[in-house]
Amino acid sequence: MGAWNRAKLLWAYLARRERIDGLPVEYIVETTAKCNLYCPMCPREIYIQPKEDMTDEIFTRLVREAAPSAEHMMLIGLGEPFLDPKIFDRIEYCARHNISTLLSTNGTLLDEKLAERLLASPLEHITLSFDGATKESFEYYRKGARFEKVRENFVRFARMKKERGAPIQVVVQMVLLERNAGEVEDFLRFWRSVPGVDQVRIKQDETTMLQPGAGHPPEHWKYPCHYLWRGPVYVKWNGDVYPCCQSYALDGKPVGRVGERTLGEIWNSEPMRRMRRLHATGRAGEIDVCARCVTTIPHPVLVVGSLVFHGRFVRRLLPIIERLTYRARLPRRLLTPPERLSAPEPLVQIGAPRQERD
Repeated sequence: MGAWNRAKLLWAYLARRERIDGLPVEYIVETTAKCNLYCPMCPREIYIQPKEDMTDEIFTRLVREAAPSAEHMMLIGLGEPFLDPKIFDRIEYCARHNISTLLSTNGTLLDEKLAERLLASPLEHITLSFDGATKESFEYYRKGARFEKVRENFVRFARMKKERGAPIQVVVQMVLLERNAGEVEDFLRFWRSVPGVDQVRIKQDETTMLQPGAGHPPEHWKYPCHYLWRGPVYVKWNGDVYPCCQSYALDGKPVGRVGERTLGEIWNSEPMRRMRRLHATGRAGEIDVCARCVTTIPHPVLVVGSLVFHGRFVRRLLPIIERLTYRARLPRRLLTPPERLSAPEPLVQIGAPRQERD
């Protein structure tokens, strides 16, 4: 079923069809909106989130509907996954439906007990977010976290994984920002030396929080956005479905809600078809959230590869392609980054935040 579904998505992408017979292969599922840190580059700092978790009803319905075609679910969002008291139940539920799961954590709660439980779970991939090689830069971007403590948690977890021979893929990731830009080599050197770490990833900042003027100029939309044909779609804690994570982060509107319409109906709703239509005709800039998007646009060759191969393989290959491209060992046109300001503007105190819409 998975290969046939990917073939449908691939045909729809190549033919620039606005209606798709298949369903997304990836989902970003915000099982909790709770977080214990303040990070100036995170959209939750202006979009106030309730202290809510996704209900069992929404989650189980989503998984059951997605199961025939979904290859993996990223159980992340604008919250810290380990603040969700049912996160391990959700990982197990996905595994029973043959859906691989991925998490990203800030590491503040990853003590030895939690690490033991995590390594015994069917979780297939975890991203350890560590935005800096020095205490100063890390604690500037991860306010509320202690550099030494989080690093200790991550190193211990990776070594436990190595000692137990656990199959989980461990990726340590740094988002490239102004204050840590000069620390890349030190970051790579340290984390590559830690036993149990499978990959070290330097990721571009894909928010507009610190670069409000960033975005893609019209000429960058030569190719349509792959998210609209393959996913991942973003499912908020309350069941609202967005075309992608950027559409929510940029205050876009949901295109449906789990439980009120089927995933197939949401995936082919009029707003989704309109977005595909505009992207297919080179008019993506007419869509507000797309005009302000800061996600790197992959070349169609990479999109085709992401639909030919299973999501597990794509997930492992992505950081390698990014690293080679950004280091000029692969053609830059394979990944088109957004245009950013030449000098980041200083942080300012944000005024009255937008209240949660629910």
